[in-house]
Amino acid sequence: MVKVFLPNLGEGITKATVSYWYAEEGAAVVEGAELVEVSTDKATFNVPAPCSGTLMGIAAHEGDMIEVGAVLATIEEDTVSESGEQEAEEA
Repeated sequence: MVKVFLPNLGEGITKATVSYWYAEEGAAVVEGAELVEVSTDKATFNVPAPCSGTLMGIAAHEGDMIEVGAVLATIEEDTVSESGEQEAEEA
């Protein structure tokens, strides 16, 4: 599982409000694609998915105010190689 954190959004910004989720729990997400929109008093930011996989849990819901570094969500990483074949887990 990969945790998605609220990144540092700029000097002096310590909190942000979750504005909109681009994906729902259980949805497939692609690395680098917009995952969630957060806003501060001064600007709106999009947080990208750090990896491809399935959005397993949303920890901060729309309207929640969270601190920089707080967990936004968890993603279960895909275990598919670039060739598209399922990778075998080593015993």
